[in-house]
Amino acid sequence: MADAKLDIRPSGAPIGAAVRGVDLTAPLTDEQVAAIRAAWLEHQVLAFPDQPMNDDDLERFTLRFGPFGEDPFFAAIEGRHHIAAIQRGANETSPLFAENWHADWTFQEFGPDGTCLHSRIVPPVGGNTEFVDQYAVYEALPEDLRAWADATDVWHSARGGYAPDGLYGEGDPDDRSMAIRPSSAAYAMQRHPLVRVHPETGRRTLYSCLGYIIGVAEPDDGRRFIPADEAATVELDHGRLGEIYGLQHDERFRYSHVWEPDMLLMWDNRCVLHRATGGYDGHERLLHRTTIGYNADVR
Repeated sequence: MADAKLDIRPSGAPIGAAVRGVDLTAPLTDEQVAAIRAAWLEHQVLAFPDQPMNDDDLERFTLRFGPFGEDPFFAAIEGRHHIAAIQRGANETSPLFAENWHADWTFQEFGPDGTCLHSRIVPPVGGNTEFVDQYAVYEALPEDLRAWADATDVWHSARGGYAPDGLYGEGDPDDRSMAIRPSSAAYAMQRHPLVRVHPETGRRTLYSCLGYIIGVAEPDDGRRFIPADEAATVELDHGRLGEIYGLQHDERFRYSHVWEPDMLLMWDNRCVLHRATGGYDGHERLLHRTTIGYNADVR
């Protein structure tokens, strides 16, 4: 039986660690999966260098941590149902994809537990993926603001990005390499608490960020909400959501991940935010992505 002991090296930032001592091109033992899951829950973002995985390997790894999640506005790559290409061409002029802070697909009833990215083409400069520790942001909130957040529900929606009139909708330039599929389904709304208890660690954490959060739910009627433009006026002027968003962008809670070829990255969507960064104009970038779906077995 393969040794489940991992070589885990923390990033030096508030979150993130590199993991060696495991071969992800081969099936994992139950002991290895348990060790990786424990490290994942502790460090929130794990990088596995020197893993020349193919798409079968990526799918097999993903399924050891939960079912596949649904990616509603991406087209899968040819021959696969659960792998999307996060891609940008060398001469692409479209706005950078996913450069705003977010957690993946929080507008769903049951958002994904995590996300995996495997690097296929890494530019020689730029292209870091940045992360924010949502546990730490929650714990840093002043006591009165934390109490307000604990008692607040918010509305999530994909309309800002994936609706026909959204960022990636009908006005998106034609040279985008990614297969994004905007839809009127993006106008739907989903209500979630602003603060949730992580089902595996038991820690309280903020959930998502401005972008997918479009309004604050009224406490007296779940059918009513404050629209995003009104929320910006009402809440930000009073410092509540504005202060939370400010802390979510604070570098004290941030980890900037530097990519290498043949690297797998997995993160816990339940307690981190992430965003893409540019800086590699004139170079191609390609990552293959899977989503670790909502896993009822760990609830």
